[in-house]
Amino acid sequence: MIRAPTPPGSAGNGVPGAAVSSGDGPEYGQYHLPHERPYLLTELLRTIQRNDLVKKFNLSDGEPTTTSLISPYRKFLYKMAEELTEEDSNSVKFLLNDKLPKRKLEENTSLLEVFLRMEQMDLLAEDNLDKLEKIIQHVCPRLRLHITQFKAQQESSFTTLGLSTEASSSAGYLCRDTLGLDSQGNRTFPEGHHQTSTKSRALGTYSMTQAKRGICVIINNFLFPLPSLKNREGTKVDEQCLSDVFKWLGFDVEVHPDCTSEKMLSVLGELGRRDHRQMDCVVCCVLSHGLEGRVYGVDSHTVEIRDLKEPLNALNCPTLAEKPKLFFIQACQGKKEQNAVYIEADGNEPSLVCDARKESIPAEADFLMSMATVPSFASFRDTKRGTWFIQSLCKNLVELVPRGLDLLSILTKVNDDVSLQTKHEGEKKQMPQQASTLRKNVVFPVPETPSPRLPSV
Repeated sequence: MIRAPTPPGSAGNGVPGAAVSSGDGPEYGQYHLPHERPYLLTELLRTIQRNDLVKKFNLSDGEPTTTSLISPYRKFLYKMAEELTEEDSNSVKFLLNDKLPKRKLEENTSLLEVFLRMEQMDLLAEDNLDKLEKIIQHVCPRLRLHITQFKAQQESSFTTLGLSTEASSSAGYLCRDTLGLDSQGNRTFPEGHHQTSTKSRALGTYSMTQAKRGICVIINNFLFPLPSLKNREGTKVDEQCLSDVFKWLGFDVEVHPDCTSEKMLSVLGELGRRDHRQMDCVVCCVLSHGLEGRVYGVDSHTVEIRDLKEPLNALNCPTLAEKPKLFFIQACQGKKEQNAVYIEADGNEPSLVCDARKESIPAEADFLMSMATVPSFASFRDTKRGTWFIQSLCKNLVELVPRGLDLLSILTKVNDDVSLQTKHEGEKKQMPQQASTLRKNVVFPVPETPSPRLPSV
């Protein structure tokens, strides 16, 4: 067992170990980290926004890149406690005066400790938020939206789990391991696979009725000053194609060139703080070098893809709740050797072997992660014509959106197109991968303007 010297997050409203336990229930009074989950401390520190300690003690090496070890319910309680002021906290305790022992409501008792006591008294649970919701409505009505969004997120996760389990029983290769399905209801679609059954068509379609479709952020990292990573020749072609296609689809396109790791996090953080009520969805395209589950900034430091997603989830960005959040990541997920002439691998040092963990995406609803390649493998970039993945994506959006196809069907066609391409030597192949917690089909309205002209793939 690993013992944390002090409970993480003891400042402010307090974060007792139980409050952010990764299990289904609190582990009262214990701050031990089990050997089988050595990265729990890292996630605890990230949850309380102490990334400085993660960096100082070099805790990020080898940690899981996508799956959360802490339940969404625990993170939700922590976020609620952090959002309430000291005056609000006192009001919460006052309203619980007839329910909890006086000793549990003393001034120095943190809100998270109050929440834990409520759980012990059967007043609070993941599927029983009614009492908390009534209290919050009196104390801080604006936070009631967080509760509503969390409930919706839990319901959508349950729905996703049910559909995935049903599908796996009817098709042998859609087993739990293949789909990357965990207890949260996450799904990672196999290469080239897309469900087109009557059940999936009956899910409905996300609303696409706003005057503007949404914001499309393009992070394009081209210049890498340090010799460990090469400049990404050809990426300007990808940037232009993505910009033209998403403008055609009705998005406001914002391009951020040559971002450091901190700048990438800043761009997504700022995007999550915007008001998206008049938007249908949001798109984020990241073009860079990468490792499994991570992408490089031009400072040669990596950013975890899950950290790019987090500002846009329903809890952090309520105006994007129940709206599709679409990520397109052009980067390697491994470091295999590539003998390039005009074609290079979007990865790091070619002699290294990828030993990163394989994980599925978190359970947040309404996300699509479209990756240029499957875990542990490289993706290819033509230094004159751009990457196989982005060029195929743009080409198929232009050709298939006017035919009314949904996005996952279009991406299945992208999988097929890219899988048929071959590097000059005839041995190097590439297979994209889609991972989705979408609850409905994404169907872009057919633009009224002429489609953009793209270079031949």
